[in-house]
Amino acid sequence: MTEAPKDRIDRWLADLSLTLDNTEELVARGKEAFDQDPALPLAFEALCNRVGDLAKRIPAADPVRFSDSIWRQAARNRDFVVHHYDRLDKDALWVTVTVSFPELRRRLD
Repeated sequence: MTEAPKDRIDRWLADLSLTLDNTEELVARGKEAFDQDPALPLAFEALCNRVGDLAKRIPAADPVRFSDSIWRQAARNRDFVVHHYDRLDKDALWVTVTVSFPELRRRLD
């Protein structure tokens, strides 16, 4: 049995919400922890990948409902993180998860 588009979108939105929750928990550790623990930037890279992948799927499945430019921005950010990981600026990564992700959360809620 094939999953209905609405069910699929609802599952992706739930996945996105959980991913943003996980990001918030890591951000709560603070900038100092981010700067000192090499695992945190790597975790944020992985979370950017997941958020961006979902940001590609959701608007493709329902382009009218999810037409806001923030979805394209998250998708482009994912592509940059995945393909140019060797050129990532840690401060820009921090801004992404502390500014852009909360904005995406507001749009999601």
